[in-house]
Amino acid sequence: MPALIFDCDGVLADTEMSGHLPAFNQAFHEFGVPVVWTVAEYGERVRIGGGKERMRAEFTPALAARWPGFPRSDGELDDLIAALHRRKTEIYTREIDAGRIDPRPGVARLAEQAAAAGWRLAVASTSAEPSVRAVLRRAVGADLAARFAVFAGDVVAHKKPAPDIYLHALTELGVPAEDAVVVEDSAIGLRAARAAGIATIVTVSAYTAEEDFDGAALVLSSLGDAEEPARVLAGTGAARPGREVVLDDVDAVRRARTAQEGERS
Repeated sequence: MPALIFDCDGVLADTEMSGHLPAFNQAFHEFGVPVVWTVAEYGERVRIGGGKERMRAEFTPALAARWPGFPRSDGELDDLIAALHRRKTEIYTREIDAGRIDPRPGVARLAEQAAAAGWRLAVASTSAEPSVRAVLRRAVGADLAARFAVFAGDVVAHKKPAPDIYLHALTELGVPAEDAVVVEDSAIGLRAARAAGIATIVTVSAYTAEEDFDGAALVLSSLGDAEEPARVLAGTGAARPGREVVLDDVDAVRRARTAQEGERS
């Protein structure tokens, strides 16, 4: 049984700029941490896989020099980052549940087609699991979301671009790499999926449109719908989607990957 595995942020919804960024900044403010990320600065931070890891990157000697409240030990720093991240997740999840961030085009349609055809469905993300589940419910509805396996947060030790989250997903789903297709939006996500041996479709997002997606089976503006048709930005020719990416397009990518493995063997 094939599997369709979605990343979360930037794929199910374009959440980074309008969701995660303000939630990080509010959490910093509430805890008295003198850090405010601009849109451009956060564009650099999204290249780091994992929210806690992004926060940790701010706790430098330069911050210690200007903030008397800087943690005095590694243990205190770990505790602060954990608390910051819990609060940030609460803020972010509240915004998602309030319906303030719209799903990306075509996600629900493609997931419904895959479910009807008997494909396994999953989300594999470096974000915290409550955040991922909130976005998933918003993107596809509660009933269909219940059919997804969710692999998120600290379920693996190494975040993207390491392949661990996708290798873990394959193991838990019981699906070989050649029978899965990933939908990603970022270069680090593409690297993670490709390192796990999985064919990958990229739908670029606000922060990732200029990144290098060499190795992707398809690079698209989105999965497409009536109001926002999909545009093919790059691809290998295995699939030639029209205005909307459908399951046949995804299966063409999967079958091309399987054929390549057969040629290698």
